[in-house]
Amino acid sequence: MSYLFTSESVSEGHPDKIADQISDSILDNFLAFDSESKVACETLVTTGQVVLAGEIKSNTYIDVQKITRDIIKKIGYTKSEYKFEADSCGILSALHEQSQDINRGVDKEKKEDQGAGDQGMMFGYATNETKNYMPLALDISHNILKVLAKVRKDSKEMTYLRPDAKSQVTIEYDDHNKPIRIDTIVLSTQHDMFDEDEKVVLNQIEKDVKNIIIPKVKALASKEIQDLFDDNIIYHINPTGKFEIGGPHGDTGLTGRKIIVDTYGGKGAHGGGAFSGKDPSKVDRSAAYATRHIAKNLVAAGVADEVLVQVSYAIGVTEPCGVYINTFGTSKVELTDGEIALKVEKIFDLRPYSIEKRLKLRNPIYTETAAYGHMGRENETVIKRFERSGENGKIEVKEIEVELFTWEKLDYVNEIKSSFNIN
Repeated sequence: MSYLFTSESVSEGHPDKIADQISDSILDNFLAFDSESKVACETLVTTGQVVLAGEIKSNTYIDVQKITRDIIKKIGYTKSEYKFEADSCGILSALHEQSQDINRGVDKEKKEDQGAGDQGMMFGYATNETKNYMPLALDISHNILKVLAKVRKDSKEMTYLRPDAKSQVTIEYDDHNKPIRIDTIVLSTQHDMFDEDEKVVLNQIEKDVKNIIIPKVKALASKEIQDLFDDNIIYHINPTGKFEIGGPHGDTGLTGRKIIVDTYGGKGAHGGGAFSGKDPSKVDRSAAYATRHIAKNLVAAGVADEVLVQVSYAIGVTEPCGVYINTFGTSKVELTDGEIALKVEKIFDLRPYSIEKRLKLRNPIYTETAAYGHMGRENETVIKRFERSGENGKIEVKEIEVELFTWEKLDYVNEIKSSFNIN
């Protein structure tokens, strides 16, 4: 019997995502000027106010207020009627030094002996139902909001759009876990009240979403996915009828409150740890990236159609407590999931320092992860520019070439095929 599965996403202007982007931008700036910085930065945003809190260990100084305002401006909160605006919002910083009790477990004389920054379990997941090895419902949900943001910022269409938005997609699957069709699309997008009649406003938004946004989203998909868009999709566009009040004025935002949006949309599993604002010594982040890297390469190599990878750590301990693999009965090799896990442990070094080195995680690569998901993104090399006030008030500028989303690379496929005797 067929079944339905749903995933959601939120825009870069959603309050929780504003908080994530601020936290990760602060992290990037610390790493740009001191790659060994230890950062755990939490952000709260509400009406006209930003609160920064957390623990920092670094040899550099950065202007967190300027960084915060720049991010808010980039997202699009630039009008006073939003009740949260880049130039006028208050910013309170309560950042302080990292606990020595935590640091002693991480920093070791030999970098290879670096311990995990905390205990916990982390999961990575991949499926071959999309070209980026992500769950389909989440992939479409992200793309709806990416297109919406591009139209809002770069187009003369839908000029009434405001930054806050949420999407949700429900997919119908058959008995063999293959997607049949898109059942439902939900989109709530913040907007100006361009007409006194709420029905006129809602009707225009519904029309524009179906005629402008959805065709652009469909164009991004493969032919197989495009065929899932049919005339029977149920649409719920701004189902409350009005969404003028939004952003931090409508809903307080916090770092790390969208962990399912950040990962796999409810598919696979999640260990509970958030990512944004944390440097890679925190295995909540680095090991989650490492397990995604493993899962994606396993699926791409043909080991299975769907793979879940778990790794766990004890704080201050170098070696992981264990590695777990679940192929959900889709394995294409003559091995049990436990035997697959033993091979994975030999191929991938999961010590915290080795993960940092392999995935180049000590670089300032994190602001880009903080909206539209940390997984399933495009691996690319870019040049990023950072500024800080140096001695005598002079501005120090640093341009750094960094590789983004290294955990999305399919660079272990050949080694996996060789290890598993896959032709």
